[in-house]
Amino acid sequence: MGTIYVVATPIGNLSDISKRALDIFNNVDLILAEDTRHSIKLLNYYKINKKMISYHKFNENKRSIEIINKILNDNIDVALITDAGTPCISDPGYILIKEARGNNINIIGIPGPSALITALSVSGIDSSSFSFYGFVPKESKYKKKLFNDIKSSNIKTSILYESPKRIIKLLEDLKQEFNNLTICVCSDLTKIHEESVYGNINDVLNKLKGDISTEKGEYTVIIYNPNDIIVDTNESSLEALIIDYMIKNNVSMKEALNNIKQNKNKLYKASLNIKNILNK
Repeated sequence: MGTIYVVATPIGNLSDISKRALDIFNNVDLILAEDTRHSIKLLNYYKINKKMISYHKFNENKRSIEIINKILNDNIDVALITDAGTPCISDPGYILIKEARGNNINIIGIPGPSALITALSVSGIDSSSFSFYGFVPKESKYKKKLFNDIKSSNIKTSILYESPKRIIKLLEDLKQEFNNLTICVCSDLTKIHEESVYGNINDVLNKLKGDISTEKGEYTVIIYNPNDIIVDTNESSLEALIIDYMIKNNVSMKEALNNIKQNKNKLYKASLNIKNILNK
């Protein structure tokens, strides 16, 4: 039976391709490419002449069935690639690999470039554990759900992908939704104009707003959210909790109430008690 090779390709610099990946390209019977017009540049650069067909999000259901049948019937080896980075990571490939698993087809990963790992490694943000959310949803209700998921998570480091046309709006939304956020925004990784901007959300947003090249490239956004915590406490200590949170994080009472994960009605009553005490 044939094999599917899941092959990582460069995210910018063509020299980042591995020798093993090139060997795979030269030996497989077929290459599945997200965009053949894009991938032919890589193959031509390394003088590889191999049959390619498209495999993208608009045809992957139909194409997956075709490829599985071809592997089973003709015993061919296939390489799966995307325009950049590792297939199946916010790129097409999951459906094919799932179907291949169901048919006991051999699958081998050929590791290499990944935008999220590259960005995380240079971010200066805690990488001991992290959550990857892929591309930020366009619709407001789904974006709001994403932010709520990040807020309620015990994992403080989160990684997002965003397009250049929406990066400023994303940063504005993050500024509004979170407090005391540390962020690293990476673009054009491994390319000539590679850039990573690190710091407080306000400073990063101001810098990117003044950059005329912001609407170019692709963005990997890494955020560290220390304030949105779940606190295990009881009602009688909520007043102390609110004040402690305000002092430690240098935020207003309103910001503290938004960030402390407790019953909002109880928090509101506790805030009124604080105001009454201060007014005596």
